[in-house]
Amino acid sequence: MLNMLWRHKWSLLHSPQRNQILKGLPFLSIRLYSSPEVCPPAKSHESCRENLTPDHGIFQKDRIVLTPHIVGFTLLNCPSDLIALSFFMWCAKQHNYFHDSQAFDCMVSILTRLTKRCKTVRGIVQELESVGCVIKAQTFLLLLRVYWRGGLYAMVFETYEEMERFGFTPNTFARNVIMDVLFRVGRVDIALTVLKETQFPNFLTFNIALCNFCKLNDLSKIKSVIRRMLREGYYPNIETFHLILSSFCKMGRMAEAYQLLALIVTGGNSLSVNVWSMLIDGFCRLCKPSIGYDLMKKMLLVGCPPNVVTYTTLIKGLLASKKFDVAFSLLNSMESDGCAPDLVLYNVLIDCLSKIGRYDDAIDVFRCMSESKLEPDSYTFSSLISNICLSRRFSLLPKIASGLAVEADLVLCNSLLNYFCKAGYPLLAVQLYDYMLDHDFIPDKYSFVGLISGLCGAGRVEEAVNVYRGIIMYCPGMDAHVHTVIVDGLIRVGKSHKAIRLFRRALTEKHPLDGVSYLVAMSGLLRGGRVTEASSLYSQMKELGYCPNAQMYNMIISYFCKERDIKMVRQLIQEISEAGIKLNSKTLIKAARLLFKSHSTLNKLVAMWNSGLMPDGAMNELLVSCCLEKCNANYLEAYLEDNLVVDSSNNLDGVAASVG
Repeated sequence: MLNMLWRHKWSLLHSPQRNQILKGLPFLSIRLYSSPEVCPPAKSHESCRENLTPDHGIFQKDRIVLTPHIVGFTLLNCPSDLIALSFFMWCAKQHNYFHDSQAFDCMVSILTRLTKRCKTVRGIVQELESVGCVIKAQTFLLLLRVYWRGGLYAMVFETYEEMERFGFTPNTFARNVIMDVLFRVGRVDIALTVLKETQFPNFLTFNIALCNFCKLNDLSKIKSVIRRMLREGYYPNIETFHLILSSFCKMGRMAEAYQLLALIVTGGNSLSVNVWSMLIDGFCRLCKPSIGYDLMKKMLLVGCPPNVVTYTTLIKGLLASKKFDVAFSLLNSMESDGCAPDLVLYNVLIDCLSKIGRYDDAIDVFRCMSESKLEPDSYTFSSLISNICLSRRFSLLPKIASGLAVEADLVLCNSLLNYFCKAGYPLLAVQLYDYMLDHDFIPDKYSFVGLISGLCGAGRVEEAVNVYRGIIMYCPGMDAHVHTVIVDGLIRVGKSHKAIRLFRRALTEKHPLDGVSYLVAMSGLLRGGRVTEASSLYSQMKELGYCPNAQMYNMIISYFCKERDIKMVRQLIQEISEAGIKLNSKTLIKAARLLFKSHSTLNKLVAMWNSGLMPDGAMNELLVSCCLEKCNANYLEAYLEDNLVVDSSNNLDGVAASVG
């Protein structure tokens, strides 16, 4: 059975120690690859009883031949859990008998009850001894496997330790189980140590490590395990190859993906449509859909027709890169090739077109979807609501909603909450939230955000604050978005002081906040004329490592220009120049007018223009604006000539015209 799993040509055959280990594990089978999930006792027993009858035995020479039916029936009908476990152990010792997955699922329930009664693994072992069971290494290996399959990880560790206390040296299988459980409980460092110290690793050892490192997207560890695996004489199976390839593509490591592809081909495996789809998705993630399009052409040349998943991935990448003509051409060729779009593709099209501002096209896709007699789901409705909110075409919603017959779920309700708030119907948002509670929906952070926004928009400020306090009290761990929404909602209805008090409390209680949270809070402070506090909050934000974005810089500079705080504006211009952030022309002109007499600041503005950090045409506006006072014209013209920052006479012509 193990030879079916392991592609090992020489080292396993010529290692007496490894052969000895294999002989000691007669029950090891391919079912070890199943993820250890607890099988509900009721479900396991019912499925067993459907297929088991007491007359499935086959007698040969006065000896009953064990079958899974007999074993399963006996386990279910044992008078006690201890006898069932003892019988399970006895069957595993019989020649050429291997427990099937159904037996292990039954044992998960039995052993769970026995563990609750005996408390410890040592207690279970003592109980087995009391009914005449001889304790061997195989006893612990079976306990280990049942606990592993049932997801009882604490008992896995205890069994492993108890095995060593009894004087048995854990073999490769036991170490494999421990390593997998360590990965699952987040102790990657110890799992890696177990991998390195395993003297006789097998295929399962490397496969467990690869699967877990792929989940962690740890590129260096994946490559290291593959190299060691090949050195040891083992070769990944096609499922593992697909998992690794998918991980490489998600990380954007296409060079490594191509190397792995070569390894797959040289191993005698043909490239499936899934492999091609992974590669295309990888290039689309890197914003290189053109390479993905070329790969699709190669698919057709080698006789591997793309499926709807391949088309969906590539069309999404083309739309994100604004290659609309190619995307729609590909959509047409897809239909002509007989590959019909599915619901997922239509949802992707509606979502992508909405995000790039092509709202009419998104509506047309929905109409085509209706003509294709595909039943829209809640995600379709959510994407359409997003389309309507972004385009501010709220009158379209009733027309679309009348044609939808979908069952409301949490995603749909959250989208409607968002729509009602943005469309100016906060009371409807509050009513919808009440409807969700009445119909046993469990709200999430998006539901809470919609409710808070609705209450603030409806002027029910105290209720919004009470809801927010209840959320942070009874639902700890909410991210920064919830805190930002309450502060922003209160500022919008003119309650800046209350908003800042809540923000200060969030800071004191160390709730998670981000750059947007600080931006909103500073906006409230500046609107309230509390410039000093805004400056202090800005410094605090930078100390915590939050980097301001262009929106924040534009807002802050505009306010400090209004307050004529030359020192602060000069500091911000310096930061913007060093950070390489592009500001809008209005903000730059405000700053230039305030700081025009400062030679160093003007030098920074010109340097930003040379570096491409000003919008097109902003330099002309800036120069003309700065020369409105005739006394400054000569200075500016001399400065420009000395620094040679203008490659056209238009700027100087504008200066001359302004001087008049």
